[in-house]
Amino acid sequence: MNNQIAIKLSGVSKKYTIHHEKPTLMERLAKGKDEEFWALNNVNLTIRKGERVGIIGSNGSGKTTLLKIIAGITTPTSGTVKTHGQVVSLIDLEAGFHPELTGEQNVYLNGLLLGMKRREIDEKLKRIIAFADIDNFIDAPLFTYSQGMKLRLGFAISVYTNPDVLILDEGLQAGDINFQTKLKKALQKIISHTLTLVVVSHNLETIRKHTQKIIWMHKGTIIKINSSHTVLKNYLHRKT
Repeated sequence: MNNQIAIKLSGVSKKYTIHHEKPTLMERLAKGKDEEFWALNNVNLTIRKGERVGIIGSNGSGKTTLLKIIAGITTPTSGTVKTHGQVVSLIDLEAGFHPELTGEQNVYLNGLLLGMKRREIDEKLKRIIAFADIDNFIDAPLFTYSQGMKLRLGFAISVYTNPDVLILDEGLQAGDINFQTKLKKALQKIISHTLTLVVVSHNLETIRKHTQKIIWMHKGTIIKINSSHTVLKNYLHRKT
C-alpha cells in the first residue's frame, strides 16, 4: 500500500441555507424564513495515492457534495481539505469556460486551469476538437453553443489531461448516443491510466469493477469504509 496521501479531509461539514419564499405560519414560528440543511457533517477521510475508491448511498446522502468539495468546486462550511498532485474533475465540465471566448480559446483556458502546459495543448488541440465533434463551432464564441456542445468540449479537454487524481460522477451525460459510446470508451482508458480514482455511481457493478475500497454514506456522514466486496455485501443486504 502506498503511504503517500492523495486526499485528506479533516472535520469537513457543509451547510446549505434553504430560502422559503412563502413560508407557512409554522415555518415562520419555528424556523423563520430560512432553513439550514447540512449536506455533510464532520467527515474525516484519507485516500492514499493509487487507491480506487467508490462512494455509494441513497439520494441525498452527501455523495456529490463530497465529490465537489474534494474537487474544489464547493468549499466546506468548516474543516479542511488537502489534495496532492493534479486533480481533474468530471463533475462540472463547464467550470473555467468563458462565454465570450471561442471554443478554441476556451480549450487553452480550461486546459491551463487543469494543469496542462501550452505546448501540450498545442500538440493535442486537433484531437480535442475532433473528440468534441463540434465542427466549425470551434471558432464561434461559447455563448452560441448548446448545452450539449459545451459539455462535449469540456469532456474532450478532460480526456486529454493526465491527472494524478480523477474525480468522477458516473451520472455524467453529454451528447447523443454516439458521443455517449465514445465517452464510455474514453473513460475506460482514463480510469485504467489514472493513479487515484474517486467515483460516485448508482451502478454497483461499475463500482465493483473499478474500485478496491468503498465509502458508504448516509445523511451526510460516512457509516462504513472497507473493501468493495465487504461494503457491497453489507449494502445489498441492507437494501433487501
